Amino acid sequence: MPTPCSLDDFEVISTIGTGSYGTCKKIRRKKDGKVLVWKEMDYGSMTESEKKLLVSEVNLLRELKHCHIVSYYDRIIDRSNTTIYIIMEYCGGGDLSTLISKCRREGIYVDEDFVWKIVIQLTLALKECHRRKDGKAVLHRDLKPANVFLDCSQNVKLGDFGLARVLHETSFAKTYVGTPYYMSPELVNNMSYNEKSDIWSLGCMMYELCALHPPFTAANQTDLNRKIRLGDFARIPMRYSDDLDTIIRKMIRVEVSKRPGIDAILTDPLIISHQTTHECRCKSSASPSRYSLDSNDSVKRLEEELKSKLRILSLKEKEMDSREKSVALREKLADEKLRR
Repeated sequence: MPTPCSLDDFEVISTIGTGSYGTCKKIRRKKDGKVLVWKEMDYGSMTESEKKLLVSEVNLLRELKHCHIVSYYDRIIDRSNTTIYIIMEYCGGGDLSTLISKCRREGIYVDEDFVWKIVIQLTLALKECHRRKDGKAVLHRDLKPANVFLDCSQNVKLGDFGLARVLHETSFAKTYVGTPYYMSPELVNNMSYNEKSDIWSLGCMMYELCALHPPFTAANQTDLNRKIRLGDFARIPMRYSDDLDTIIRKMIRVEVSKRPGIDAILTDPLIISHQTTHECRCKSSASPSRYSLDSNDSVKRLEEELKSKLRILSLKEKEMDSREKSVALREKLADEKLRR
C-alpha cells in the first residue's frame, strides 16, 4: 500500500484562481519536483448537498483515466481546519475561456486546425465519460470553455466534474444544472436529458472558439432561453470551412433525435478526415491506441474508418472529375468561338 500524502510533501508555488468552490493552487511535489495543482476547499462550511457533490467529483476523478481528462493524483483531508485538498495534474496551457478572451481582446482568431484538434480531443474525452465499460454513463453537465484545460503541448484536458452525474444505461437525468450560455433546449425546457445534452454544450463551445462569442446571447435569461429553444444562430466566421460549420451545426440541433451521440460524431467522415492528425495517443491501458487490434471492437472500428475514408476519396474524385469536365467544356467552347 502506498504511503498517504501529507501537506508536508508539497510546497505551494502560486495561487491560480479563487472561486465559490475554494482556491486552486500550483504546487510542487518535494520528492521529485513534479508540478501539480490542488483544489483547496473548506468542507466545514458546505451544505450536505455540496458535500455530496464534492465526494462525487473525487470518486469520478479517481475512476476516469484518459489522456484528455485531467488526471487525479490524491486527496488530503485536514480535519483540524475542515479542509480537503484534491491533487490533480497541472495544465500549463491554461483554459479555453482565457484563450477566447485573449483572442477577443486582441482581435485575432484561432487557426481552424486548432479548432479541429479541440473538437476531436474533447469528443474522445466525452466518449470515455459516456461509454464506460460498467454500462453507466457519466454526463459532465457543465461543459464550458473554463472547464477545458490545455497542457503545455496544447492538448485537451477536460476537468471540473463537480456537476457530473452517473446515469445507468437508458436512464435520463432531470436536475436543472449547467451554465446558461451552453444549456441544451432540454435543460431550458425542464425536460429529461441524456448524453446528447453534453453534445449540445460541446457544439456551443466550439462555436465560441471560432466566433469568440457563444451562439446564443441575450440580456436576460428569458430571452436567452427563447433563442436556445429556437436554435437559430449565425454561421461561424467565413474564414472557417463549411466542414467545420457543418459539424458544429450537427451538434447544436434542437431536436434531440436529430442530434448525434458520441459514437455518431466519432464515425462522421468530417471528423475521421481530421482525426489521424489530432488524436493524442493515450498511454492508459483503459484507452488503447486508435489502431490497436486487441479486440473485435477495434477491428470493426478500423474497418468503419477505412470505409469512411474511401467514401471521402470517392466524393473527392467525383468532384475532381466534374471540375475536369467543366474545364474541358469551357476549352471546347473557347476553341469553337475562335474558329468562328
